[in-house]
Amino acid sequence: MKTDVEYYGNHDLLECHKWGFLASRTIPSGEVLRCYDWATERATAGDCVVSGFSSRLERDVLHFLLRGKGKVIVVLARRMYKVLPEEWQQPMTEGRMLIISTTTATRQSRQTALARNRYVEKLSDTMYNIQASKFRPSIKVFHNPIFLM
Repeated sequence: MKTDVEYYGNHDLLECHKWGFLASRTIPSGEVLRCYDWATERATAGDCVVSGFSSRLERDVLHFLLRGKGKVIVVLARRMYKVLPEEWQQPMTEGRMLIISTTTATRQSRQTALARNRYVEKLSDTMYNIQASKFRPSIKVFHNPIFLM
């Protein structure tokens, strides 16, 4: 599989402090509310959040960010869009968005999603990662060790 990286949007966002956000597909409702609060804080502060925005919770977080003054870097696990989603047009015009495609694959697969998540982690200065387990959710907030050296 070819892995050419393609960019569309405001490249200056790569210079911002970037919050990475990854979430499992299934999260307990109490944790969802905490993530919404976190997203609202990021949007109000105008912070930059990088994610695949693929899971339902990630898409909800994207919605909060775009409605506020948040900046977003969307990392796709598929090839670049030919037509930009309507909700993304205004933030793109305002310079609050960058889209990165990490593969030429037509559709997202488990393999491209895992590669995308690793890319999000490497690109982020601080990660906010929520994962659900059978017994309890775990929220991990950590600073990228690359930036602590």
